Amino acid sequence: MTTIQAQDNARTDGLRPVNLRTDLAPLADLIEVVFADSMDQGGRATVREMRYLSKVGVGISLVPGLNDLTHGINMGYVWTVGDRLVGNVSIYPTSKPFPNTWIIANVGVHPDYQRRGIATQLMRASMDTIRARGGKSAILQVDLANEGARRLYRRLGFVDERAWVLWRRSGNRVPPPLTEQAIHIAHRRRGEWQAEYALAQQVRPTEQGGLGWQRPLRVDQFQKPLLQQVNDWLNMRHSERLVIRSGDESHILASLWVESGLLTTSTQLTLLVDPNYAGQYDEVLLNTAVRRFSNRNSALLIEHPADETRTSEVLRGYQFRPQREVMHMRWDIS
Repeated sequence: MTTIQAQDNARTDGLRPVNLRTDLAPLADLIEVVFADSMDQGGRATVREMRYLSKVGVGISLVPGLNDLTHGINMGYVWTVGDRLVGNVSIYPTSKPFPNTWIIANVGVHPDYQRRGIATQLMRASMDTIRARGGKSAILQVDLANEGARRLYRRLGFVDERAWVLWRRSGNRVPPPLTEQAIHIAHRRRGEWQAEYALAQQVRPTEQGGLGWQRPLRVDQFQKPLLQQVNDWLNMRHSERLVIRSGDESHILASLWVESGLLTTSTQLTLLVDPNYAGQYDEVLLNTAVRRFSNRNSALLIEHPADETRTSEVLRGYQFRPQREVMHMRWDIS
């Protein structure tokens, strides 16, 4: 059950906590303006939820399908000038993957009011709140090209983890010609989880962002507990792992995860490749994925490190298009 409570705050200039009774609609407008060039599907869903909540009012006891970011708006701050809402930041604690870690999101200031220190004060208020609530760290995403915002976060103590690119391949694109490959692709055996985990530790270490946004490297992603297997089955989620083994089959040199669901409109890929085989084994696995899993009803999505340039070239060659380039940043509270 989700209970949303309003905050009764006097409307004054400057910083104040979010007031759900009055702020949701202008916040939706602000977010659309500030993030127009980078808003993804999740961001658009959040804006729709905000507009819906602004119409039905606060105090509702059950709203199905709200995402974490929508909840985080309630814990954030805004900046007002007169009757105009011109700045915002959202904060919320993460779930299981990152204990005692908070997410900072939607840091935005209307273009007419930028370069006045508003974003800095919004961030400081958020960081003070996280510290007061016992948080040990905070994470955020920022567009790679937004050097001004990255400089601000670095001044406040955030450090870069890794740059990532979200790639998308439309389901109606014609697959490339099939090339002859002497490389054997197989399904990962149950007992090979340690070999695959060792590969992931090599190419996706936790201190560099793990497997992607809010996907730290964990053993249970490779040796899935029975309860998680049952949950996937009940929710009709399907996962397939294709691997390329070393000649003596003692190591896994490349792995491709293919994850989909009955009600989803896209197929999610995760690619792990030993650097010695970059540009070769990744192409073989992507060729298989494009031919087997692309169709007119399902796009292929993959979040991949920007510094793995040879794989990026392969993705472009297979008609994947970059949707967003972001830097993952972290602030550890001492």
